Amino acid sequence: MPAKIAFLPGDGVGPEVAAAARRVLEAVANQHSIVLEFQDCFFGGAAIDACGDPFPEETKAACLGADAIFLGAIGGPKWDNAKRRPEAGLLEMRKALGVYANLRPVSVAAGMEYLSPLRPERAAGVDMLIVRELTGGMYFGAREEGDMRATDQCLYTKDEVTRVARIAFEAARSRNSRVASVDKANVLATSRLWRAAVNELHASEYPDVDLTHVLVDAMAMKLIQQPAAFDVILTENLFGDILSDEASVLSGSIGLAPSASLGDGTRGLYEPIHGSAPDIAGQGKANPVGAILSAAMLLRHSLNESAAADAIETAVSAALAAGRGTSDIGGKDHTASFTDAVVELLG
Repeated sequence: MPAKIAFLPGDGVGPEVAAAARRVLEAVANQHSIVLEFQDCFFGGAAIDACGDPFPEETKAACLGADAIFLGAIGGPKWDNAKRRPEAGLLEMRKALGVYANLRPVSVAAGMEYLSPLRPERAAGVDMLIVRELTGGMYFGAREEGDMRATDQCLYTKDEVTRVARIAFEAARSRNSRVASVDKANVLATSRLWRAAVNELHASEYPDVDLTHVLVDAMAMKLIQQPAAFDVILTENLFGDILSDEASVLSGSIGLAPSASLGDGTRGLYEPIHGSAPDIAGQGKANPVGAILSAAMLLRHSLNESAAADAIETAVSAALAAGRGTSDIGGKDHTASFTDAVVELLG
């Protein structure tokens, strides 16, 4: 049976980087005898233009029927005044898919420290995984909008914290067995619930994993001061959104960063973390690395094809080590030519 992939190119540079990821996926699938079936779908601003809705029913049905979902990028000023903005479709999709854990790996390869905005000695050895809770907290709480008063409710249940913490602890066991849980327990009631739930799960199921707690403001500093000290970072939705974007630039460009959003089953949502960058759309300037590495995560987490995922990651690393890359990391490649290099290095 073919693996079904709902393919959502999206907006801005989304179609360009998504096409790069698809080309690499097809090449590695051919080498590893993996049968893939893609279904192209409108999503985000493109879906608003085509269907009047950022997450049309046809796209929703395709996503729910797929083994994995790949997304390029969404949004842009064109839709700032839309009745439902592209980002509303993304929140709705996460909820519909039940993907509650966002995984964002951040690493600085040996010899590539010069790309980081940090001094080379601080960037050396960075290899972390940020696990962000994705369907709770302030982004999904009740809200009140107004000119003189506005509120956004931050709500978490113990079960929501426990299920995402379990993913972080399991990930840590396959890495260096260290979890740093980030909260604001000295101020927020939701953070005190968060810390208590994480401690309980740790004591009952994961005593072999080293657990520390870090306040979010301290973590914002430590990611700059000593980023190589962290293995797995676990945190809630809002804090994770901010910290993962901060951490993404440690490697030198947000265009290098992939992500996976997972739930209880194997189906996941995969996307580079960069935005749609409409100012460079259609010019071949977009860095496809984040999208290509997101495709590797798709193979590993949703299709159980670790060998193929490893092959992609090895090819990307080899291309970067050889000096290939787009202009955001000081290279001379365009989106397509870097993708060509990765495909050639797949062998």
